[in-house]
Amino acid sequence: METMFDAEPIFPDRPIRVAVTGAAGQIGYALLPLICTGRMFGMSQKVSLHLLEITPALTALSGVAMELEDCAFPVLESILATDDAAECFKDVDVAMLVGSFPRKAGMERKELLSKNGAIFQSQGEILEAVASKDVKIVIVGNPANTNALILSYFAKSIPVQNISALTRLDHNRTVGFVAKKLGASVNNVEGVIIWGNHSSTQYPDVSNAKVKGFNQSIVEAMGGVEYLEEAMIPFIQGRGASIIAARKLSSAMSAANAACDHVRDWLLGSNGRIVSMAVRSEGEYDIPKGIWYSFPVQCSRGGEFTIVQGLDVSDFSRARMDATAKELTEEREAALSLYQ
Repeated sequence: METMFDAEPIFPDRPIRVAVTGAAGQIGYALLPLICTGRMFGMSQKVSLHLLEITPALTALSGVAMELEDCAFPVLESILATDDAAECFKDVDVAMLVGSFPRKAGMERKELLSKNGAIFQSQGEILEAVASKDVKIVIVGNPANTNALILSYFAKSIPVQNISALTRLDHNRTVGFVAKKLGASVNNVEGVIIWGNHSSTQYPDVSNAKVKGFNQSIVEAMGGVEYLEEAMIPFIQGRGASIIAARKLSSAMSAANAACDHVRDWLLGSNGRIVSMAVRSEGEYDIPKGIWYSFPVQCSRGGEFTIVQGLDVSDFSRARMDATAKELTEEREAALSLYQ
């Protein structure tokens, strides 16, 4: 069986050009080695890194570039480190937009959307102008779903299916929770889903999950709907805040790992497994059109994905799916009002 490390290269005759914004930050620092050790594209695919930072962080970025050189990664072909987005995004095949304006104490959500709107408006316009016309974009910086919507609004020639937002961290957290609760290997947990926003309204859903060695309903095996409502769902929704409380810093290692998983499965294929990605809704599962909403998807090699259709949706699930859709619709209206 082919592993992630011996996958056939996407571009056999040239390096894949990967842009990472916020590259000297915590997540960027954890992400870059995953790209360069073959976790993302395999050991046969050469990589050219295009690293972007704000001007005050260029010295730190130069240190990151030094460390990458000192690692002597076999797949790393070249490094571009810059504060010029047009230079960074020139001809890139994959853009991982990690950098964003962080929410500060007392900041209203609309102000946060305004700050990030300016960033993702600019990056959308530049990506449209200079990136590969088939560029695949994943938004990691929060509020990720609505940042993806803003970027798409200003990058109209980039197909909407090429723009996604990261909910794989929430997906991986749910897989880990189920495995720990049932004493199973994470490799044996399949079919968990994150619906909606990468926020505290997200809905981690295990109603369609399967765990090797368990013939009964996973919901029942875990203690029933009451346990999900009182323990699992709040745990996943609040996991990021718990990490901040413990580390005094936000998730970095796990976020970088999730971003790597997201891009790897998107470009190399998920081998039939269901994974979670925030993509533009076209009305699937009666979710409002036009918002970037996390759905269960299956990915095929080359950057294609299909939203999994026909899953059973209970009243319990429906209420939570609708609540997170409502938040995303409100975010969309607040974001777009900035440009009207």
